[in-house]
Amino acid sequence: MSQSEPSIDSLANAPEPAPSRDASRLPNRETSWAADLPGFGLRRYSSGRRVYVVQTAMGGRLRTVTLGPASVLTESEARKLARHVLLRGQTGGNPAEDRKQVRAAPAFKDFLGEYWQRSEPSWKPSTQRTHGVYRRLYLDDAFAGQYVDHISQADVLDWFRRTTERAGPGGANRVMTILNALFARAEDWGYRREGDNPCRGIRPNRPRKMERFLSSAELKQLGETLTEERARFPVHTAAVLLILLTGCRSSEVLGLRWSDVKGSRLHLRDSKTGPRTVWISEEGRSVLAGLKRRHGVEDVFYNPVTGRRIAKLVNFWERIRERRGFASLRLHDLRHTYASHAAAGSETLPMIGKLLGHRRINSTSRYTHLDDHNVLAAAEEIDRTIAMLIGLGNEADLN
Repeated sequence: MSQSEPSIDSLANAPEPAPSRDASRLPNRETSWAADLPGFGLRRYSSGRRVYVVQTAMGGRLRTVTLGPASVLTESEARKLARHVLLRGQTGGNPAEDRKQVRAAPAFKDFLGEYWQRSEPSWKPSTQRTHGVYRRLYLDDAFAGQYVDHISQADVLDWFRRTTERAGPGGANRVMTILNALFARAEDWGYRREGDNPCRGIRPNRPRKMERFLSSAELKQLGETLTEERARFPVHTAAVLLILLTGCRSSEVLGLRWSDVKGSRLHLRDSKTGPRTVWISEEGRSVLAGLKRRHGVEDVFYNPVTGRRIAKLVNFWERIRERRGFASLRLHDLRHTYASHAAAGSETLPMIGKLLGHRRINSTSRYTHLDDHNVLAAAEEIDRTIAMLIGLGNEADLN
């Protein structure tokens, strides 16, 4: 901006153009107009968003054209665009169409690259990896040949249907979350009109209920199998046991370093919900004590055969499942088992959520399914108490 051009921020009380349907002040926004360039203004929304706008007569009506967000355009750049739009309006042109020509939205593929470049540095390493996979499989080739401002809700619905067929309901929901954030940025960066996110209103797939957890009898079988495997796979066995005894995610356990182990606590540096502390019982400490600590190696679950940290337990867990016939049992179900048995032991949802590292109580409630035996026992106890109180039983029946 040249020194001769006053800043818009200092002109909040400058005279406004004639009133129009696009009023200068509405409950959720306020516009400051430049006295030296009539029709050019800075619009502030209650959300904190700021955009440059220009008002000009077109077809006998006063129209407002959004030039772009202040986070992307400098005031000098916005003034140049405003002058161009005003000139086009004065000569009978269409400023709205002119805006598209001056600041045309990129093709979806190009915008995807821009979004990734600007957003990825703020993501956690694990998010970068998973998002990278979703991008390669489901986003790089999406909306081929389309511009980001021309993609409609119908286009997104068609993409979502095809992605669901390929990735499954849960996978498609996760990619939709990325796409929704991408189009939100397209609005923020001035490539789409405000409130024009084509993902808005599209319902996610209904998640499949994962209620699988190990009963007391199955836990005993798993324990016997792990005992048999311990001699050959001591480190892998210890990892599975610690997952079962803490309710941690497998990635949280496998990422442990010896410096993270502090007596009865594990300091997780990079859990799904951020850094957190996990309390471990005497049994959990015993599992860790049974691991051989090697000089100069910080990783707790270090594989001496490969000379590297164990990254995954997929092959070992498949071996366990085949031996015991746990065909439908996922490794993550050990976390579910931990929470379900905590619920069976009358632990409260807030306490279980604290143990699992959940931020919201809704995340915890889905882990608290009880098996038929526990539900039946509770029902019988309640029924016997009520029966005694209403005179259908006697006190001796309760003993």
